[in-house]
Amino acid sequence: MAFVNVPKDLSKIKNKALFNLTVRQLVCFGAAAAIGIPVYIFTREPIGGTTAALLMIGLMLPCFFLAMFEKDGQPAEKVLRNFIRTRIYFPGKRPYKTENLYELLEKEGKSLAKQNTAKTQTATVKTGKRSVI
Repeated sequence: MAFVNVPKDLSKIKNKALFNLTVRQLVCFGAAAAIGIPVYIFTREPIGGTTAALLMIGLMLPCFFLAMFEKDGQPAEKVLRNFIRTRIYFPGKRPYKTENLYELLEKEGKSLAKQNTAKTQTATVKTGKRSVI
């Protein structure tokens, strides 16, 4: 009996448009072809076929990268934008700071203890008797 595996997370499934490619991939591959093919055709005579082919590949690679790369469900330009924002525009450490209530209570307790000892010392000096607490 034939059966089909169904993935547990259906949000990762993307609609395919043509040749089992998404619309995003078709647009990026079309842009790569529109950039690379004319560059190869017009530069193979002046600089040679091998160099023109390498130049064409170098110019097409960013389009292929934009079409295929995806991290945590985000396309390449969003990942790159987030990287630039956190490394260049807003660099530096951003520590997580909280107010430690126990530390505040400890400081208040120490200051109250100092006040109480100061009061008892002044009281013993005035009366000349030691107070038992």
